[in-house]
Amino acid sequence: MSTHFTIKKLKLAAAVSIALGSTSFMAQAQQNDKESADETEVIKITGIRSALASALNEKRAADSLVEVIKAEDIGKLPDNNLAEVLENITGVQIDRTAGVGTGVQIRGTGANRVEINGVSTVTAGSGRTGISFDDLPAALIASLEVIKVPEAKTVEGSVGGTINLRTLRGNSLDERLVQFKVQAENSDLADATSPRLSATLGDNWQTDFGKLGVVVTGSYAEQEVASADPRFDRDRVVAPDSGRGSAESFPFLRTQFLDQPLNAASYETTNFTASIELQKTEDLSFYLDATLNDQSRQNNLSRAFFSGTGANGVVDNTTNTGFTTIDLGSVDGRFGQLDLGEVQVVTSGILGVGGSDPNLRTQNNNSTRLTKSSVFAFGTEYLAENYTLKAEISHSASDTDTPSLNSALDFINPNSTTPSPTTSADNGVPAIFAINNNTFEFGIAPNLAETPTVEQLLDPANYALRDVGQGLGQREGSETAFRVDVNYDVSDRGLFFSDVDAGLRWNTTTNKNQSESVSNRFRNWNRPRADLFSEIIVPGASNFGDIDSRSLFISDYLIIDNDISRNNPGYVIDVINQAILANNQALGEDVNSTLAAPSSSTTSFFDIEETTLALYLQGNFEREIGDVYIRGNAGIRYVTTEQEAIGNSVVGDEVTRNSAQSDYDYVLPRFNLVAELTDDFVVRAGIGKDLRRPNFNSLSTSANFPTSVTGRVTIGNPNLEPETVWSYDLSAEYYFSPSSFVSVGLFHKERDNLITTITSEPAEPIGASGQVEREQDPTCPGGGIFNPNVPAENFNVFSTSTTDGICVVSSRPINADGTETQSGIEIAGQFDLSEYEDTLGWASGFGVIANYTYQESGEGLTDFRTATSAINQILGRTDTDNSTATLADDVVTQRITLDDLSENSYNFTLFYDKHDLNVRLRYTYRDAFTETLNRMRFSLPPVVGARGQLNMSIGYELNDMVTIGVEGVNLTREDRTRWCFNENTLLCEQSLSDRRMTVGISVKL
Repeated sequence: MSTHFTIKKLKLAAAVSIALGSTSFMAQAQQNDKESADETEVIKITGIRSALASALNEKRAADSLVEVIKAEDIGKLPDNNLAEVLENITGVQIDRTAGVGTGVQIRGTGANRVEINGVSTVTAGSGRTGISFDDLPAALIASLEVIKVPEAKTVEGSVGGTINLRTLRGNSLDERLVQFKVQAENSDLADATSPRLSATLGDNWQTDFGKLGVVVTGSYAEQEVASADPRFDRDRVVAPDSGRGSAESFPFLRTQFLDQPLNAASYETTNFTASIELQKTEDLSFYLDATLNDQSRQNNLSRAFFSGTGANGVVDNTTNTGFTTIDLGSVDGRFGQLDLGEVQVVTSGILGVGGSDPNLRTQNNNSTRLTKSSVFAFGTEYLAENYTLKAEISHSASDTDTPSLNSALDFINPNSTTPSPTTSADNGVPAIFAINNNTFEFGIAPNLAETPTVEQLLDPANYALRDVGQGLGQREGSETAFRVDVNYDVSDRGLFFSDVDAGLRWNTTTNKNQSESVSNRFRNWNRPRADLFSEIIVPGASNFGDIDSRSLFISDYLIIDNDISRNNPGYVIDVINQAILANNQALGEDVNSTLAAPSSSTTSFFDIEETTLALYLQGNFEREIGDVYIRGNAGIRYVTTEQEAIGNSVVGDEVTRNSAQSDYDYVLPRFNLVAELTDDFVVRAGIGKDLRRPNFNSLSTSANFPTSVTGRVTIGNPNLEPETVWSYDLSAEYYFSPSSFVSVGLFHKERDNLITTITSEPAEPIGASGQVEREQDPTCPGGGIFNPNVPAENFNVFSTSTTDGICVVSSRPINADGTETQSGIEIAGQFDLSEYEDTLGWASGFGVIANYTYQESGEGLTDFRTATSAINQILGRTDTDNSTATLADDVVTQRITLDDLSENSYNFTLFYDKHDLNVRLRYTYRDAFTETLNRMRFSLPPVVGARGQLNMSIGYELNDMVTIGVEGVNLTREDRTRWCFNENTLLCEQSLSDRRMTVGISVKL
């Protein structure tokens, strides 16, 4: 064996040793190798550069493409949870809810896996990714890796990548570890300050039984966040020949359903990890890892909105004062690119002057997500002369309860028509609206005869009970797994491979869903007024305008108290029931029934069990070819899966339990090659196949038929097949200092059996009165599905019929036809000036970390979504080839493509780390992307607009033990927008996010 080859192996071993031995919770020195053929130079570095160097060494030593972040790196960023940590990694984009990182996409897809120390996590939701990203705080993570190119021994289930969180092991510590951190976070819009606490204790000892290492980490965090989410619906047309009072000489999209929700979320999270490691002998070791998470997320909605805006009375009594022309751009239709062209859209006006509509309604929406999850793993490792044997048994579980108590009130305007048996149960409040600089603004129209005063808006006697709903969802998920892995050294056999890995993994996974609910509706004119239950009535949120400079919003209204609804729901129910009885007594008859209790929802139930057996064989190689050192692996993974889905089918009043079985097996080849062309220049190539199983709710054999005309009927598909993906990667990496590098990589994915959702919209012909008249034919020939559970009283503006049952929107998952592709380029680099300390002095503390990703999808899928009739009506366009057009072709369609994929994204961090001062300024950006929702305008997925976010952190070490810091998230208060059809065309919704500031102190003993 050549000297060059030997040095390469020593260098690789040193890199692995540094990466695995790093305990970057402490600012301890890290050893980085600069080797020549004769000697190794040792350089001591500390602080953030220590973590960067250690992460780079691990990335460089890997035989496949991985990205690594170390704990010292994480601790210096203003990141609260796993999602926000992952945003730092090349090719990873995240989404946020009220400013909190919640969704993660790796290379444009959320179809990924989350592991803890290599053990699968599960969710109590319906997805396959694993534990929710906002359930895990950054404080628990010693390091994490994102595996973008799998090896044969990598567990299947990822399209974009596998995220592996690694906690500390006691025997890796060089000295006792004691650290704790105390922080306080303030959120602007939520107007609240919340605590965060974390602590880590670790040590190891020589005992009679061997070397024993123990590490325990715990954290407790509260968080208050909020977002203002104004919404206009602009998906109805006023035609010139409609005869409506607000008609113009041209067709236009009118404004309806003006919605002002202020969403507040309160998080309370307790997390605990523990690791016990026993090195029995040099050859035999055992470990026990445990991770426990307990999170309560309380969602409080304070909402005022104008409903009934689609009624003819409103359209006839609307004064439109402004219009604009919007170019909707183009869509990829069934017959190629379709230029949608321009439409006229109203931008300002007053709705419902002098009419009985629109109705001003208020709502409190109180729901809680109570989640407990756990991951346990017990394993052993035995080292023999020429082989290593590992065995592990693990169990992961997650249970979630989602209790809710929601209510709605109708404001009965004293200045409008008094409700009576011969009029209606509610009355009108005129609304003024304006769209300025892509900002939705609306409020109560001032200075009109019907305009209510502030005193009237805050008088409980002017509010009537409309809805009271209760619910309890229960989700249980678990996985029990056993695996055995063997590594056998064959370097002395004269083979191409230096060693061989083989193993098997068996697991059984369950996912169960059940719920109970009730919806109590009050639609009669003489229902209880809120002065009969005033003890639970409070003003709604009045700070909707604080998030920006808007001048129009509803600042004075009443709702049922969210805090009481959450903390004492029984009391709320009792008070309302007493109000109903008192109202009945005053009327002298029982015109209102007391609230019904929740009952089990048979059609939301499903219970799915899945058993998987995987076998793999992988050969690893390392050798010198000329002056080039190559290493890598080639292998194959075989996976067989059996599934059983149990659900309920409901025909009339008869409930029948049903089940469906399926099974499949796949062969997954995987290959990785690493070539070190020089000491500092590395080229990687990888090819692999993986699969992604359908989400559990997609496999359900039950279907839920709600009582709302706008409620969607979702139908599962137990015959879905897994999505399969071939991935091809090629990258080059240049390491020009211990903590500095640049890289460029190309990737290409081919995805088959893509699982997507098809939506069917019911036809909405205009009746003789000018109102929509949805079909009531049980076959729904115009689209959608017949829902017999919708009573006529709930038809709203969709029908004037008095017969129960109507066609509603339906959706179901399918395996899309065709092969969808993803292609992209990733560029990354980091650089600091530490090597120039002699010449730059204090300025040598500066450094940068940056990455950029470009990706695009192909046009390989042959399934299309069909737009609603409104857009076809106003466009007057056809999505046909103009030669074989038929009436059925005379609609706008859009090719189904990949959601959550942003073409351009980047992350730029400027840091300073010297003289006990650490400063970070980080800006992240991602392009627009499509997002499939349960509620879609025009039946096409909206486009989430491009968004950037500026975060920062400042830390100062008072001494070797104490560090103080300040952090800021979303400093410029960037919002999140949804657009119809294309970005910067027709604005659909906004989410105006919070800014958060944190101060804290960290102590290391």
